[in-house]
Amino acid sequence: MAAEAEPLRGLWYMPALASSLAPGQMRREMLLGEPLLLGRMRDGQPFAMRDICPHRGVPLSAGKILAENTIECPYHGWRFRRDGVCSAIPSLVEGQDLDPNKIRVRHYPVREQDGLLWVYVAAKNEAPVSEPPRVPNVDSRSIGQEKYGPDSETRGRDFPSGRATNQKPRWTDIQDFPCGIDHAVIGLMDPVHAAYVHDHWWWKRPQRLKEKHYAPLPTGFAMTPHKPSKPAYKLLGDVTTEITFELPSTRFEIIKGKLFGKAFTVIGLTLCTPRDGETTSVIQVFYWPGWLFFIRPFFMILGPTFIADDRKIVELQREGLRFSPNLMLIQDSDQPAIWYHRVKKAWAESLESGTEFVNPVQERILRWKS
Repeated sequence: MAAEAEPLRGLWYMPALASSLAPGQMRREMLLGEPLLLGRMRDGQPFAMRDICPHRGVPLSAGKILAENTIECPYHGWRFRRDGVCSAIPSLVEGQDLDPNKIRVRHYPVREQDGLLWVYVAAKNEAPVSEPPRVPNVDSRSIGQEKYGPDSETRGRDFPSGRATNQKPRWTDIQDFPCGIDHAVIGLMDPVHAAYVHDHWWWKRPQRLKEKHYAPLPTGFAMTPHKPSKPAYKLLGDVTTEITFELPSTRFEIIKGKLFGKAFTVIGLTLCTPRDGETTSVIQVFYWPGWLFFIRPFFMILGPTFIADDRKIVELQREGLRFSPNLMLIQDSDQPAIWYHRVKKAWAESLESGTEFVNPVQERILRWKS
């Protein structure tokens, strides 16, 4: 198993929930080892920039947002617009030849959608060539698409109405894992660990042979729709589930079924946000139609347990990783992890060479016992 590499660039990351910032609020968020100033102007517009004033290095997050929708540095009052451009230097007097507009703080493109704040981390100061992942419309009866392969559209962007939706998260949980992004991602996509890490009476069942069909997506892969084997899914009736993964760490679980004679879709979104080389935030967000309101207590009681289980095993794993052991990945149960490393490598090489990204994942059936 290769050593953990630097987090990928040229992609969208999700550092915070949209509801965590009210108009006029801002704070520091670490992202890929960089101090990020994430906030919302008084007019409600979100922004993201480097949390360092270019004048004397003071964190801009220690300042305030003014009524004119600028950020004021607490040291000398320099003001910056949401695009990072300096709009005023109060100490300047008439005749001093300095144009504040030529001074900039590194600015990050930011999008607010589906109750999430997304930040684009460029590789070489390029503008985003794509938009963040969209959550499929849970109120639609024709969510998703049956087409797979590297040329298929990205999962979550196929909207029957022809337009994107902006949905409200029904349940969220955020926990910090003491590891880099690779170990967080691999732990969550591991198909075998559940029987041991999530060893709860209401979740486990006797081990048996599993066969799952996988297919490539534009920047990842999917476990195509199938009947889940875990007893907990029976709370939602007769369902099928599809699990997708795309770079840098976007995992969708799309659960479809019928309850009380009515079709429904529940969307689970799990994201791993690298704060630095030793800390990764695992963020889980669920969406469902309003009439399924009665399932919320289930998520409130049991939801945090799953992520906490994974966090605890990562904390235990850290004790062994302190000694830099040689690690291994095996067929077929570790194939998703192998694909993850290959897709990451292909993406990094495409950015470095300026060539088109080619997904190395091939359609395949994986078999394991769990």
